[in-house]
Amino acid sequence: MTEFLESVRVNPALQYAIIAGVIACVPFGVVGSFLVVRRIGYIAAAIAHSILGGIGASVYFSRTFEALSWFTPLMGASLAALLSAFLIGFVSLHFREREDTLIGAIWATGMATGLLFLHKAPGTGVSLESFLFGDILLTSQSDVWVTAIASGFVLLVVTTFYPRLVAVCFDAEFSDLRGVSSTRYYLLLLVLTAVAMVLLVRLAGIVLSLALLILPAATAARLFQRMTPIIVSSALLSLTYLAACFPISYHQDLPTGPLIVVVASLVYGLTLIVTRKRRV
Repeated sequence: MTEFLESVRVNPALQYAIIAGVIACVPFGVVGSFLVVRRIGYIAAAIAHSILGGIGASVYFSRTFEALSWFTPLMGASLAALLSAFLIGFVSLHFREREDTLIGAIWATGMATGLLFLHKAPGTGVSLESFLFGDILLTSQSDVWVTAIASGFVLLVVTTFYPRLVAVCFDAEFSDLRGVSSTRYYLLLLVLTAVAMVLLVRLAGIVLSLALLILPAATAARLFQRMTPIIVSSALLSLTYLAACFPISYHQDLPTGPLIVVVASLVYGLTLIVTRKRRV
């Protein structure tokens, strides 16, 4: 541990990675808790995988057109995530009888589009590994600022509309009867999900991002029934996983995101067994 702390002291890349990870754990806990309570994790998965389309488009256009050199993968991922969130929200609200099929189509189309753009992008080939499975050690100082701004946006929105978001998650029909538009706040929740997914791409990649968002919240939901304790516990679990797994992944030369997902899965499985026994 002493060696790891010394490495952090002298290595700016490790410092940026830790700062960004700690900042992002809070919105992960918040958004993940709403998704678990609302039971729309499959929608979050579709948003996550469609991000590849935006990443591929940014690589292709920034390399093909010099005037678009500013179009970074992070910007492409953000645009794709927001577009997918609105499309999926529209599908969920207006095509309920075919919801799973249409969401699956958006999921697959996003990934396929991204692969086509990356294949045709000029220049050297693009490694998909960091996008699909994440590499938090690639975090830069600008990434830290983006993470801080996006996390602040999520917390500001949730703090402002917290009672309405909770009401829509637990009982959308009752919320409509009380004059709270379930449609509006459902779409707002999807926007927050898109922002969280973009933040997760650097840490866990597209493939593992859903697990990292859902597992801490699912574990907390097994232990508590009220929304506030679930959110707080979920954020604390995310921080704990990061603090425990980062030194191990660094010393053992393991990818941080997959290691966190494995640990979070084990904790969730243990919690599932323990709470089931108590309820029986």
